[in-house]
Parts: sequence; structure tokens; C-alpha cells
Amino acid sequence: MVTGKTAFAGYDRNQQTRVPFEHYARAYKNLDPREAALRCGLSFEEGAFGLRILGREHRVLFPEFSLVDPSGKAVESSSENILFIRYLCEGKYFPFRGRRLAYNEIPWGNVYYRNFEGRCLKRCAFTFGRDIPGFRRLIEGNPGLRAEALKQGDAGYRFEFINGLFISLMLWAADDEFPPSAQILFDDNFVFAFTAEDLAAVGDVLIGRLRG
Repeated sequence: MVTGKTAFAGYDRNQQTRVPFEHYARAYKNLDPREAALRCGLSFEEGAFGLRILGREHRVLFPEFSLVDPSGKAVESSSENILFIRYLCEGKYFPFRGRRLAYNEIPWGNVYYRNFEGRCLKRCAFTFGRDIPGFRRLIEGNPGLRAEALKQGDAGYRFEFINGLFISLMLWAADDEFPPSAQILFDDNFVFAFTAEDLAAVGDVLIGRLRG
């Protein structure tokens, strides 16, 4: 049986991740899980929240936090655990209102843009932009993503990051003058769910999971 202790295992060696995770883990234990489920638009059954990440159903155990994948294994990624425990502690779900926002249109996004550009946009471009047909196969071969093809870019899709929160990812292949490039747009309800700093971690999770 998976317990909350598993989620802490990867943090003991890294002060930068251990301290914030332990702070949120204490706050998480004091949540009213029904209120948190309603606030975040998630289910809560049998001591766990239901969280769908890029089309795959996960469970988040309560009151000891542990993010559990569909095979029953605890997810050990520090960026994922901190991102999703923060969402459950502080985030809110609101329906999409029709706008898609670039990172620098997010509150405080202009302050952190250079970090996001290097950490997410350039990594996306050089990870996926060198093989556009392969990127199309990757997205279209995963029906859980609920991907909608876009007209922007050499390849572009809008798909679900987590329950009700959709990302648009567009790629442009390299040519004789320019390297590959990428753009990520966030549905406007992301601004209620995550801060600008969190959205850099969203990019990390997106790239890591698609690569995996």
C-alpha cells in the first residue's frame, strides 16, 4: 500500500525542495478535503483526490500527501509534487472564458519571462521541434490528451494539462536562418489555478511527461 511517506523520500537530500514541500504538507493535512475538491473541481473519494494529468488518472492521497500514478506507484518528481500540493492548498478552478494567454500576459509573467523562455519554450523547441511528424504522432496517439489541432505553427495542439485546464503548444521547425521555436499558451482559467512561478513548473511537467 502506498503511503504519504513515499512522497517525502526524494526531498531529504535537497533543501530547496524539502523545505517548501514540508510547509505545504503541513497545510495540506489541515485542509477540508471536500472544500478543496469543490474549489479545484476534483473528485474526492475513499481518502483520495482524483487528478487527471495529461490524460492519465492519478490519485492524491489525504491527509498524508502522495501523488499516485495509475499503476499504484508514488510519483517521486519534486516539481510535480510541489506543483500539485500547492494547487490543492491554494488553487481554484474556474471555467475557461475564451482567451488563451502567453506567459508574459499572466500576472507577474513579464518578471519571470526569461526564466520561462529558457526553462520551457527553448526546451520544448529543441526537444520536439526537430521532429515535427514525430511530435504529431506523440500527441495524436494519446487520446487521453483530448487534443485539438490548431492552425498556428508547423504543428500545434490544444490539450488538457489537468482536469479542465488546457494548454496550447505550437512548434515551428528550424530553417536555414532560424533554429526551432515554440510557444505555449495557457487557457485563461490558469491564472486562478497557478501563479506565474508555478507555470514554469507546469512547463517542466509538460515536457517531462511528453518525453516519457
